[in-house]
Amino acid sequence: MNVRKLHDRSRGRIEVIAGGMFSGKSEELVRRLVRAQIARQKIQVFKPITDSRHPPELLITRDSRELAAESVADSATLRRTLADDIEVLGIDEAQFFDLGLVDLVTELADTGVRVIVAGLDQDYLRRPFGPMPALLAIAEFVDKTHAVCVRCGLAAHYSQRIAGGDDQVLVGDVEAYEARCRECYVPYESD
Repeated sequence: MNVRKLHDRSRGRIEVIAGGMFSGKSEELVRRLVRAQIARQKIQVFKPITDSRHPPELLITRDSRELAAESVADSATLRRTLADDIEVLGIDEAQFFDLGLVDLVTELADTGVRVIVAGLDQDYLRRPFGPMPALLAIAEFVDKTHAVCVRCGLAAHYSQRIAGGDDQVLVGDVEAYEARCRECYVPYESD
């Protein structure tokens, strides 16, 4: 897609939904995108091909809501796949994208596109994850979501790895991660 003035530039913005695993980021993303559809806005939804937990053509939330989505390898592929008349762009699991995503969403917002990005802001070691820190810095709107700590029931912001290796990227679910609060978080040590 050639980024050009598509809409009133004042409508463009970047919204980031960030937090740990099991905190409802994808649910919030889908909620916002469905509202845009109700408003008859042209939406397009992307997720990284790295996230292999669900069919590549669907964004599926924990509460079983679904939206059609396109799985792409990187920000360059996402750029080439964008429709010319897009009004709202949704991106799930943004932490798995490359840093080129930051420039792309900035360009799109500058042309009047509403960009909504959801992703983990920290990895299992509580370090900033992928392009998320830069996206948080440039967003007009940021929402931090929290899960429930599986140990004590308080608000959980961390994704506690409980199985798997030391690679930063380990696509998994409840078999590999738990939501934990600061008090209950324990640095993961692989076997």
